[in-house]
Amino acid sequence: SHFHCYGKWNFSALLALLLILVFVPNGVREPLMVMVAAFSYFLTPQHVFEANEFSWRPLIEVAWIFLGIFGTMIPVLDYVEIHAPGFHLASDARFYWGTGLLSGVLDNAPTYLTFLTAALSLDHLDINHLPDVARFAAGHGSRLAAISLAATLFGGLTYIGNSPNLLIRAIAESRHVPAPGFLAYFIKYALPILIPVLALVGLIFFRG
Repeated sequence: SHFHCYGKWNFSALLALLLILVFVPNGVREPLMVMVAAFSYFLTPQHVFEANEFSWRPLIEVAWIFLGIFGTMIPVLDYVEIHAPGFHLASDARFYWGTGLLSGVLDNAPTYLTFLTAALSLDHLDINHLPDVARFAAGHGSRLAAISLAATLFGGLTYIGNSPNLLIRAIAESRHVPAPGFLAYFIKYALPILIPVLALVGLIFFRG
């Protein structure tokens, strides 16, 4: 059968996005990435989108959810910074499980910020002060690893644990591909498969 790739110039757009992500500083990076994405969308022939059954619906669903999450994150971070000593997060293991379980029902970025804020506050350090963050990373490498690893790995516990989970499920539903429900996914896959693996990681690396 004859094979043809349309919209090949989008590989250049993808490369441009990667270069911007790596080399352009914050503040300038984001508008440039939006511009490249807009050029890609408007210059790609419409029949390419139609052939791939492209739809904005999954993106819009996820965008609304995470707009709410990030819109309510600032007061939560302020509360955590003030009340961190009362959370009894005295060990790497507790930070691992606390970060992980919250990451399973919340996106990993706000979860990471929340628990990193708590960890810094225990040493009377400020997450908004870069020298404080560097000092914490130098003195508490294992704790930083526990928070980072948990925020990343536990996102697969539920659909809302990581934005691509919801996006892929919405795309599957738009293509009429059956996908397990929220509880079914957790009971059939996360509970018997993922949680034992994550528990083993915690036992090996973060016992104390």
